[in-house]
Amino acid sequence: MIIKPRFESVELKILKYLHSRMNLPVKEEQHSINLKKGFQGEQKFDVWLMSMTIDKLILNDLLLESNNTVFQIDTLLICQDHLYNFEVKNYEGDFYIEDDRWYTI
Repeated sequence: MIIKPRFESVELKILKYLHSRMNLPVKEEQHSINLKKGFQGEQKFDVWLMSMTIDKLILNDLLLESNNTVFQIDTLLICQDHLYNFEVKNYEGDFYIEDDRWYTI
C-alpha cells in the first residue's frame, strides 16, 4: 500500500512550463531532461515495487532533517521485519560492479 505517493517536483514542473514557452539555455534544458528522466525511473520503480506480493507500506519522496541537514529519500519500503531505503537512478548503458563500485563498460 502506498502511504505517501510520488509527484513531480516543483522544479521539474517549472522547467516544463518554461520550456513550453521558450527555448531554455542548454544547461537548464539538460537539467530538465535529467529531472524528467529521473522521475520516469522512479515511476517505473513504483510499478515494480507495487507488483511485489509481500505486505508492505511505501513512502515516497521523504524530505527529512537531522542535525541541521536536510536530505531526501526516494522510497522507504516498510515490511514486517525490515525497512528498505531506496535511492532510485535511471541511468542508461551497460554497468558492472566490482568491489562494491559501479563502472560503465
